[in-house]
Amino acid sequence: MSNRYQNNNKLSELVVDDPSIIRYKYATSDLYTRIYNACENGQISFKEYVFKHNDRLDHIAGLVYGNGLEWWILAAASGISWWLQINAGTIIRIPKREDIFTNFNI
Repeated sequence: MSNRYQNNNKLSELVVDDPSIIRYKYATSDLYTRIYNACENGQISFKEYVFKHNDRLDHIAGLVYGNGLEWWILAAASGISWWLQINAGTIIRIPKREDIFTNFNI
């Protein structure tokens, strides 16, 4: 059985700077803040989507970006800190993937 999160996308590469710390390469709080602020200031265009019951950010990212591992882009753009507790009716931002990767040198 294959893992739905398994792929060769560079966003899923683990970075180990210190053997005691393992984190995903681009999912940092600094980047979250920069993406959120860029959306707030109109530097990055985005569409809005009303979150529905049983929606998941990884599923939406998979549909929109073709990669469920990029759910963090939606969370960052929307100012969502805990992605597992999003209520139905919450408006999330869906920025253009190209804008994120170009503006933030990812």
